[in-house]
Amino acid sequence: NHIEKYKRQLKIMRMNGYRLLRLINNLIDITRIDAGFYSLDLQNYDIISLVKTIVFSLEDYISKQELQLEFCCDIDRLEMACDPDKIERILLNLLSNAVKFTQKGGELRVSIQKKDQDVMISITDTGIGIPEEKLSSIFERFIQVENTLTRNHEGSGIGLSLVKAIAEMHQGSVSVKSKVNKGSEFTVQLPIIRLEPEAVDRRKT
Repeated sequence: NHIEKYKRQLKIMRMNGYRLLRLINNLIDITRIDAGFYSLDLQNYDIISLVKTIVFSLEDYISKQELQLEFCCDIDRLEMACDPDKIERILLNLLSNAVKFTQKGGELRVSIQKKDQDVMISITDTGIGIPEEKLSSIFERFIQVENTLTRNHEGSGIGLSLVKAIAEMHQGSVSVKSKVNKGSEFTVQLPIIRLEPEAVDRRKT
């Protein structure tokens, strides 16, 4: 059936286009960081609504990969200073990795928790996992987990280093827990800081 063949080809072209766009954006951002031209546009945002919107914008894509998506949060609203575009870059990189390294029929889980004066955003998958000896270097630039489990998965080795850089620019951090053939959990920890009204007004002028 020619129509079905063209539909499959279009789907492959679209997915490869998204991958290429994400790679280009990562490369641009890393270059800007190295040059000292990368800064945050901080405003007070409801981080819960922001994360939820970004995650569910990927719901169809994740479903088409035959993966289940679960979003867990017991907080209705949490306003804090952040750069929404940079938070989106963090989530896109972590979720794309989770999709890439999780076999069909697997599950992805995004959760948000408040812990003292920090917000914890976790992305958990049931994928192939990361060997223990690789965990200490996983956020280094251009590092890829190279073994027989991941040989068929393309990647630039830039995404996680960018996630780390953006989290640290927000005065936060990123960590990982993983077991081979069990899955991985990446957690971004961000301090709950709010801009004072006069600071917000100055940024608008």
